[in-house]
Amino acid sequence: MTRFLLIRHAINDYVRTHRLAGWTEGVHLSEHGRAQARALGKRMAAERLDQLYASPLERTMETAAAIQQQQPQLKIRHHDGFGEVRYGDWEGASLHELARRKAWRVVQEYPSRARFPNGETMRGVQTRVVDALEELALTWPGARVAVVFHADLIRMALAHYLGMHLDNFQRIDIAPASISRLSLGHGRPWIHGMNDVSHLQGLKHGPNGRGRKQGASNSTGEAAHGRL
Repeated sequence: MTRFLLIRHAINDYVRTHRLAGWTEGVHLSEHGRAQARALGKRMAAERLDQLYASPLERTMETAAAIQQQQPQLKIRHHDGFGEVRYGDWEGASLHELARRKAWRVVQEYPSRARFPNGETMRGVQTRVVDALEELALTWPGARVAVVFHADLIRMALAHYLGMHLDNFQRIDIAPASISRLSLGHGRPWIHGMNDVSHLQGLKHGPNGRGRKQGASNSTGEAAHGRL
Protein backbone atom coordinates (compact mmCIF):
# COMPACT_ATOMS: atom_id res chain seq x y z
CA MET A 1 0.00 0.00 0.00
CA THR A 2 1.06 3.57 -0.59
CA ARG A 3 1.07 5.45 2.70
CA PHE A 4 0.15 9.12 2.38
CA LEU A 5 0.78 11.90 4.84
CA LEU A 6 -1.74 14.62 3.98
CA ILE A 7 -0.30 17.86 5.36
CA ARG A 8 -1.98 21.23 5.48
CA HIS A 9 0.31 24.21 4.94
CA ALA A 10 1.16 26.38 7.95
CA ILE A 11 -0.52 29.72 8.75
CA ASN A 12 0.07 32.43 6.16
CA ASP A 13 0.23 36.20 6.15
CA TYR A 14 -3.04 36.62 4.22
CA VAL A 15 -5.09 35.77 7.31
CA ARG A 16 -5.19 39.35 8.51
CA THR A 17 -6.89 40.54 5.31
CA HIS A 18 -9.99 38.41 5.97
CA ARG A 19 -10.15 37.71 2.25
CA LEU A 20 -10.37 34.51 0.26
CA ALA A 21 -6.85 33.73 -0.88
CA GLY A 22 -7.41 30.96 -3.39
CA TRP A 23 -4.67 31.14 -6.05
CA THR A 24 -3.67 34.71 -5.16
CA GLU A 25 0.05 35.14 -5.78
CA GLY A 26 2.44 36.27 -3.08
CA VAL A 27 0.71 34.66 -0.09
CA HIS A 28 3.56 33.59 2.18
CA LEU A 29 3.79 31.97 5.60
CA SER A 30 3.57 34.35 8.53
CA GLU A 31 6.22 34.44 11.25
CA HIS A 32 4.16 32.02 13.30
CA GLY A 33 3.58 29.91 10.19
CA ARG A 34 7.31 29.60 9.64
CA ALA A 35 7.68 28.38 13.23
CA GLN A 36 4.92 25.83 12.59
CA ALA A 37 6.66 24.69 9.42
CA ARG A 38 9.96 24.22 11.25
CA ALA A 39 8.24 22.12 13.92
CA LEU A 40 6.55 20.09 11.20
CA GLY A 41 9.87 19.55 9.41
CA LYS A 42 11.47 18.22 12.58
CA ARG A 43 8.51 15.89 13.11
CA MET A 44 8.80 14.61 9.56
CA ALA A 45 12.53 13.90 9.95
CA ALA A 46 11.64 10.61 11.62
CA GLU A 47 9.18 9.54 8.90
CA ARG A 48 11.66 8.35 6.22
CA LEU A 49 9.70 9.76 3.33
CA ASP A 50 10.14 8.46 -0.21
CA GLN A 51 8.40 11.28 -2.08
CA LEU A 52 7.34 14.86 -1.33
CA TYR A 53 4.59 16.60 -3.31
CA ALA A 54 3.04 20.04 -2.89
CA SER A 55 0.44 22.33 -4.34
CA PRO A 56 2.27 24.89 -6.53
CA LEU A 57 1.47 27.90 -4.30
CA GLU A 58 3.94 29.82 -2.15
CA ARG A 59 2.47 28.84 1.22
CA THR A 60 2.48 25.15 0.40
CA MET A 61 5.92 25.22 -1.17
CA GLU A 62 7.38 27.03 1.85
CA THR A 63 5.86 24.43 4.18
CA ALA A 64 7.21 21.62 2.01
CA ALA A 65 10.64 23.28 1.99
CA ALA A 66 10.77 22.97 5.80
CA ILE A 67 10.26 19.22 5.40
CA GLN A 68 12.88 19.03 2.66
CA GLN A 69 15.38 20.86 4.87
CA GLN A 70 15.32 17.92 7.27
CA GLN A 71 15.43 15.37 4.42
CA PRO A 72 17.53 16.98 1.65
CA GLN A 73 17.45 13.84 -0.49
CA LEU A 74 13.82 14.63 -1.30
CA LYS A 75 12.73 16.65 -4.32
CA ILE A 76 9.60 18.79 -3.99
CA ARG A 77 7.32 17.86 -6.85
CA HIS A 78 4.52 20.22 -7.95
CA HIS A 79 1.11 18.74 -8.71
CA ASP A 80 -1.77 20.94 -9.88
CA GLY A 81 -4.23 18.27 -8.72
CA PHE A 82 -3.51 19.40 -5.18
CA GLY A 83 -3.87 23.11 -5.94
CA GLU A 84 -6.35 25.27 -4.07
CA VAL A 85 -9.99 25.57 -5.11
CA ARG A 86 -10.45 27.82 -8.14
CA TYR A 87 -12.81 30.37 -6.60
CA GLY A 88 -13.20 32.38 -9.80
CA ASP A 89 -14.79 35.78 -9.17
CA TRP A 90 -14.71 35.17 -5.42
CA GLU A 91 -10.92 35.01 -5.24
CA GLY A 92 -9.55 37.89 -3.19
CA ALA A 93 -13.03 38.95 -2.04
CA SER A 94 -13.86 39.87 1.55
CA LEU A 95 -15.19 36.91 3.51
CA HIS A 96 -17.62 39.18 5.31
CA GLU A 97 -18.98 40.44 1.99
CA LEU A 98 -19.25 36.94 0.58
CA ALA A 99 -21.20 35.81 3.66
CA ARG A 100 -24.01 38.19 2.65
CA ARG A 101 -24.57 36.49 -0.70
CA LYS A 102 -27.24 33.87 -1.28
CA ALA A 103 -24.66 31.61 -2.90
CA TRP A 104 -22.76 31.50 0.40
CA ARG A 105 -25.59 29.49 1.97
CA VAL A 106 -25.31 26.89 -0.77
CA VAL A 107 -21.56 26.61 -0.15
CA GLN A 108 -22.19 26.29 3.58
CA GLU A 109 -25.10 23.85 3.55
CA TYR A 110 -25.01 22.04 0.19
CA PRO A 111 -21.42 22.15 -1.09
CA SER A 112 -22.16 19.32 -3.51
CA ARG A 113 -24.33 21.83 -5.43
CA ALA A 114 -21.92 24.76 -5.16
CA ARG A 115 -20.29 26.35 -8.18
CA PHE A 116 -18.05 29.38 -7.78
CA PRO A 117 -18.71 32.10 -10.40
CA ASN A 118 -16.24 31.49 -13.24
CA GLY A 119 -14.57 28.90 -11.02
CA GLU A 120 -14.85 25.25 -10.06
CA THR A 121 -17.64 23.19 -8.54
CA MET A 122 -17.01 21.59 -5.17
CA ARG A 123 -17.85 18.19 -6.66
CA GLY A 124 -15.23 18.79 -9.32
CA VAL A 125 -12.60 19.72 -6.75
CA GLN A 126 -13.22 16.54 -4.78
CA THR A 127 -12.90 14.45 -7.93
CA ARG A 128 -9.69 16.29 -8.83
CA VAL A 129 -7.96 15.65 -5.51
CA VAL A 130 -9.07 12.01 -5.29
CA ASP A 131 -7.85 11.40 -8.84
CA ALA A 132 -4.48 12.95 -7.91
CA LEU A 133 -4.10 10.66 -4.89
CA GLU A 134 -5.09 7.60 -6.90
CA GLU A 135 -2.55 8.58 -9.56
CA LEU A 136 0.24 8.76 -6.96
CA ALA A 137 -0.83 5.46 -5.43
CA LEU A 138 -0.29 3.83 -8.84
CA THR A 139 2.96 5.73 -9.49
CA TRP A 140 4.54 4.99 -6.09
CA PRO A 141 3.24 1.62 -4.84
CA GLY A 142 4.52 0.78 -1.38
CA ALA A 143 6.06 4.24 -0.89
CA ARG A 144 5.60 6.76 1.90
CA VAL A 145 4.45 9.97 0.23
CA ALA A 146 3.93 13.37 1.88
CA VAL A 147 1.60 15.83 0.15
CA VAL A 148 1.42 19.45 1.33
CA PHE A 149 -1.74 21.18 0.24
CA HIS A 150 -4.95 22.85 1.46
CA ALA A 151 -7.52 22.32 4.19
CA ASP A 152 -10.64 21.90 2.06
CA LEU A 153 -8.95 19.47 -0.32
CA ILE A 154 -7.70 17.37 2.58
CA ARG A 155 -11.20 17.37 4.07
CA MET A 156 -12.71 16.36 0.73
CA ALA A 157 -10.23 13.52 0.25
CA LEU A 158 -10.78 12.17 3.75
CA ALA A 159 -14.56 12.44 3.34
CA HIS A 160 -14.36 10.43 0.12
CA TYR A 161 -12.32 7.63 1.67
CA LEU A 162 -14.50 7.60 4.79
CA GLY A 163 -17.59 7.12 2.62
CA MET A 164 -18.92 10.49 3.84
CA HIS A 165 -21.13 12.61 1.58
CA LEU A 166 -19.49 15.80 0.36
CA ASP A 167 -22.19 17.87 2.06
CA ASN A 168 -20.73 16.76 5.41
CA PHE A 169 -17.05 17.27 4.67
CA GLN A 170 -16.80 20.43 6.76
CA ARG A 171 -17.29 18.35 9.90
CA ILE A 172 -13.65 17.28 9.57
CA ASP A 173 -11.25 19.66 11.31
CA ILE A 174 -7.92 20.19 9.54
CA ALA A 175 -5.67 22.66 11.37
CA PRO A 176 -2.65 24.47 9.90
CA ALA A 177 0.48 22.29 9.68
CA SER A 178 -1.53 19.22 10.70
CA ILE A 179 -0.90 15.65 9.50
CA SER A 180 -3.53 13.14 8.41
CA ARG A 181 -2.65 9.60 7.34
CA LEU A 182 -4.15 7.54 4.53
CA SER A 183 -3.14 4.25 2.90
CA LEU A 184 -4.23 3.21 -0.60
CA GLY A 185 -3.65 -0.15 -2.21
CA HIS A 186 -5.64 -2.76 -4.09
CA GLY A 187 -8.11 -3.32 -1.25
CA ARG A 188 -10.02 -0.96 0.95
CA PRO A 189 -8.48 2.40 1.90
CA TRP A 190 -7.30 2.94 5.45
CA ILE A 191 -7.29 6.18 7.42
CA HIS A 192 -4.83 5.91 10.29
CA GLY A 193 -5.26 9.34 11.82
CA MET A 194 -6.53 12.85 11.15
CA ASN A 195 -5.51 16.37 12.16
CA ASP A 196 -2.43 15.44 14.19
CA VAL A 197 -0.93 18.66 15.61
CA SER A 198 1.06 17.17 18.48
CA HIS A 199 4.29 18.63 17.06
CA LEU A 200 2.88 22.15 17.48
CA GLN A 201 1.99 21.96 21.16
CA GLY A 202 5.15 23.70 22.38
CA LEU A 203 4.76 26.74 20.12
CA LYS A 204 3.72 30.08 21.51
CA HIS A 205 0.60 31.71 20.16
CA GLY A 206 1.11 33.67 16.98
CA PRO A 207 0.46 37.35 16.37
CA ASN A 208 -3.25 36.69 15.96
CA GLY A 209 -3.47 35.25 19.47
CA ARG A 210 -3.81 31.89 17.80
CA GLY A 211 -5.23 29.03 19.72
CA ARG A 212 -5.67 25.84 17.72
CA LYS A 213 -9.32 26.45 16.91
CA GLN A 214 -8.77 29.99 15.71
CA GLY A 215 -5.88 28.92 13.53
CA ALA A 216 -7.97 26.20 11.94
CA SER A 217 -10.74 28.57 10.99
CA ASN A 218 -8.91 31.70 9.98
CA SER A 219 -5.99 30.32 8.05
CA THR A 220 -6.67 31.62 4.56
CA GLY A 221 -10.36 31.68 4.46
CA GLU A 222 -9.51 28.73 2.37
CA ALA A 223 -12.84 27.73 2.81
CA ALA A 224 -15.43 30.04 1.90
CA HIS A 225 -17.43 27.40 3.62
CA GLY A 226 -16.32 27.24 6.83
CA ARG A 227 -15.85 29.30 9.61
CA LEU A 228 -15.03 32.97 9.71
